[in-house]
This record gives sequence, structure tokens and C-alpha cells, in this order.
Amino acid sequence: QVQLVESGGGLVQSGGSLRLSCAVSRTAFSIDDMGWYRQAPGRQRELVAIISNGGRTNYADPVKGRFTISRDNAKNTVYLQMNSLKPEDTAVYYCKVQDLWARNYWGQGTQVTVSS
Repeated sequence: QVQLVESGGGLVQSGGSLRLSCAVSRTAFSIDDMGWYRQAPGRQRELVAIISNGGRTNYADPVKGRFTISRDNAKNTVYLQMNSLKPEDTAVYYCKVQDLWARNYWGQGTQVTVSS
């Protein structure tokens, strides 16, 4: 069974930084895209950033220039470096990986809270 273990969330002041990590447990798993999503209270889950197996990245407009997604294929891990955080970035952040057969797997979520 594939498990995604997230870490790195927490409470930070506006303007601060956090780094999220998401490790995929099953190394024989053929991973394609890896991404981060977030869901704020009362809102739908939305894409934050995504990175392909080849390293191509795509960001949501609100985080462009502030967040950086990266991956370490040897460790089956995806990262999200979040700088210049704003209160509106407060949400539960989820990682998602897609395998070569387009099946999606989600992490359990990690809370990010940005105080003003």
C-alpha cells in the first residue's frame, strides 16, 4: 500500500518561511507528477504547485515567486519551500502523487497557519 507522509507544517508569522516535505513509502512505486494542494476553511481544495517527473513545474498565481516546489527522485520525496508567507496562505496542505497509470494518492495533510 502506498503511503505519503507529510511533515513541516506549523505556525509562522507573516513574512516567514516554512518547508514542507512529503515522502512516498513504497519505493517500487512508479511516480509521475508530484504536487501540493491546499484547503482553507470553507473553501475548495486548490492546486498550489506541481512538478513532473522531468522537473517541469507549474504554480498557482497566488504563490508564484514565493513558493518553490522540488523533488528528490532517489528519495521519492517532494518539497515545498514557502517564503514570504501571508495570512491568506493559512490552510491544510496536502501532497499528491500520480503514478504512471494516472492513479492519484494523497497525503494526510499538514496544517500551515500564518499569523498577521
